[in-house]
Amino acid sequence: MTTTTTTTNKPPENDDTIDFHHPYTPYPVQLEFMQTVYSVLEQGAGQVGILESPTGTGKSLSLICSALTWLRNHKRQKFDAGFEETRKQMEGEPEWMVEIALRRKREELMKRWEEREERLERLRKKERELEEKGRGRKRVRVEGGELGRKRRELDEEEEFLVGDWGDDREGERGGEEGGLSKETREMMAKVGLGGWKRGDDDDGDEGGGEDEIKIYYTSRTHSQLTQFISELRRPEFPPSLPSEMLIKDGKEETKETIKEITLSSRQKLCINPAVARLGSVSAINDRCTELQQSKSKDKCGFMPHAENLKQTHQFRDTTLATVPDIEDMYRIGKQLQVCPYYASRTAIPGAEVITLPYPLLLQKNAREALGIKLEGNVVIIDEAHNIMDAVANVYAADIRLSELRKGRQMLGVYVKRFGKKLKGENRVMVAQIGKVIESLKDWLEGQLQVKGDQGIADPNSLLKSRGADQINLYTLMKYIQESKLAYKVESYVTHTEESQDSASTSPKSSTPVLHTLVSFLTALTNLSTEGRIFYEKLPGVENPDIKLSYLLLSPTHAFSSIASSARAVILAGGTMSPFEDYKAHLFPSLPPEKLTTLSCGHVIPASSLFVHTLSSYKPGAVSGSDLFEFSFQKRSDKSMIKNLGLTLLNICSVAPDGVVVFFPSYSYLDEVIAFWQSNDGSSSQGQSIWDRLASKKPLFRDASSSSSGSTSTDDILTSYSAAIASPPTPHKGAVLFSVIGGRLSEGINFSDALCRLVLIVGLPYPNLHSPEWKERIEYLESTCLARGGNKEEAKVEAREFYENAAMRAVNQSIGRAVRHRGDWSGIVLVDRRYEMERVRGKLPGWIRKGMSKEWRDDRGVAGLMGGWGGFLGRRLEFHGRH
Repeated sequence: MTTTTTTTNKPPENDDTIDFHHPYTPYPVQLEFMQTVYSVLEQGAGQVGILESPTGTGKSLSLICSALTWLRNHKRQKFDAGFEETRKQMEGEPEWMVEIALRRKREELMKRWEEREERLERLRKKERELEEKGRGRKRVRVEGGELGRKRRELDEEEEFLVGDWGDDREGERGGEEGGLSKETREMMAKVGLGGWKRGDDDDGDEGGGEDEIKIYYTSRTHSQLTQFISELRRPEFPPSLPSEMLIKDGKEETKETIKEITLSSRQKLCINPAVARLGSVSAINDRCTELQQSKSKDKCGFMPHAENLKQTHQFRDTTLATVPDIEDMYRIGKQLQVCPYYASRTAIPGAEVITLPYPLLLQKNAREALGIKLEGNVVIIDEAHNIMDAVANVYAADIRLSELRKGRQMLGVYVKRFGKKLKGENRVMVAQIGKVIESLKDWLEGQLQVKGDQGIADPNSLLKSRGADQINLYTLMKYIQESKLAYKVESYVTHTEESQDSASTSPKSSTPVLHTLVSFLTALTNLSTEGRIFYEKLPGVENPDIKLSYLLLSPTHAFSSIASSARAVILAGGTMSPFEDYKAHLFPSLPPEKLTTLSCGHVIPASSLFVHTLSSYKPGAVSGSDLFEFSFQKRSDKSMIKNLGLTLLNICSVAPDGVVVFFPSYSYLDEVIAFWQSNDGSSSQGQSIWDRLASKKPLFRDASSSSSGSTSTDDILTSYSAAIASPPTPHKGAVLFSVIGGRLSEGINFSDALCRLVLIVGLPYPNLHSPEWKERIEYLESTCLARGGNKEEAKVEAREFYENAAMRAVNQSIGRAVRHRGDWSGIVLVDRRYEMERVRGKLPGWIRKGMSKEWRDDRGVAGLMGGWGGFLGRRLEFHGRH
């Protein structure tokens, strides 16, 4: 089954001759996907590809094979071009001289390549031997330098008092990931690591440097990156050297291991127990950079330095030799007693593929801290359906009134102990921080008395109290980041708590309150036309609370540095439809000729998919409760909810194995289940719809993580799976009630018996009356008008974005089913609005193609059951033939 949407910049006609070195025989849809990726990368110069390939079609492996094939071919072409350039430069010279020069150049290149490969192969062999001995995954407790000594009594002033501001200010980088101190950078430069380049005493050439094209691959979570790296180890690719140079002893070298490195945060990679135990990202970053300062009494023994240069180079070579995931990076650093967070940067010049999670790619200061340069390189963003939300989340920040009160208390405890010791500018800056906290606290306390639970906050009004509006927030932020005050205050309060009786009433520092303040102030200083600040009152009778939140309304500006720098950007995902938002909000200025879109079909045969839109309960209904329309205004209609329950009863009578039902929200799921359990939802026999459903199949339900007594996702899935795997009876299995956009709608694999039928109830349109969506719509309309559009065009553009947000969530939920070629499932879209062409057109191509006319009519539940019965019959017939 294949289907393709309109594709700009078609792959060259000879793309079918490319050997993508796929470890298996690729399906036609995989070939089409790989050819498109190759074409986008080959054209380069600001090309963008937005590609959709359903889960189960081998998307990750297709990305790897196409991108790495292109990279090796591109390198080979560069070598050939270099030889051609040498020939041009020697034009007019005798041919024998030209040949000698070319031969020497080839020999030099080959020698470097062979030495590197031999060194890496020795390390691979060593790693295999360690794994065979059972030591490969064992994490040994490391005691380095001062870390093994008994903890001595802290000298409070030396440990917690901020130093004179300015001592170590030069060259400090702010931001979540932090940077290297001036002293550390100078030291690393001396040992050949400055700027992440090799020095004269390096023990090998990586055969490339910063000017070689690299592939930056990013995904949402470390577990997804780990899965990608596992796939990266499957294929084998020929070396990037010209074929004529690879003949050795009459045989041609046929493979070269992929050079890959994983980048991550200190929180994931820190091997210093005294730092890693701090837990929070901000506290770990602050403590790490503090240990690099010239006045620090406890230098971190794991930092790369002159004495452990050999281990640092061994770390670099071992990682480049073994295609490591994040756990491997941590383990290798432990074994070699060298910091993986900093040592990993030495591997960047020699790496071909660099994997990293979203935040490290999306934040410019994080990229700078890690030494990432996107200019001229390839960026592949996987699971890209949520990339716009990811950009917004990276720049989001919030703070609660309760946190501000706690932060003020903590600052008070700190000033009471060290106030007289603070000198000059330190005293002024600490006082200013107190004023900012007090002003934000005053504003929120005042807002608690105002009617309404939520609204928009004017950033200028937040700092009007206590004279805080006269404070230079940029200077204040620089001070907080460079002095590490937040870390020192929270560390001191924690220290005092440990020293006092457990019944003490002193403020507890279980959360990094001042770091939360730093994040919010960062957002406050980064305000632009694309951002807004909102307030929201939080439930609580005895201790009412309220929070401020910064929301990025558009990712355009934040993403522009990536879009404008990279040679090519690939957005890939299982459910990217609808495509329009990515074009409009990530690449608004991109010429059409530089954009390629592709929607691949599924690898399953047509007989494995049943898609039906159910618009009514009874045949031919055109109005009333027999119609299924779960809009906000109509969804509480009790007759319609009862009809939905009866429909599900019919389905559970014949559907085998697992049935997954997705609702628009947790609150509506609660409302529907409550009705089904009530007397209003009873049959003439007095048995509730819920009880009748339970007699057909065991019932399981998801609840929001904030709900009291909420069961964990793993526990729900374990119980649901166990019920399906229990000894079968006719049509037994289980029903799982979940929520579109909820905990079970993304990243969960409902393959095979876990989901033979998925029902999507309604459309999850966001609340247009919420302050956030009011501002989004207003922003979209105003930007359209600013570009020269009229009011009607502005409203259409805003409506498109609004509908697309709902349909992306629907498509993600649909994607939980049909996970591999041998899988099969039915999809039922319960709402008459799915009959609208505008809505249906936003479904993935393979779903639209599965909507045959006989399954898309108005014959109500009877038509659904007839279509489903026919599908199951054809499934049995197909299974009998195969």
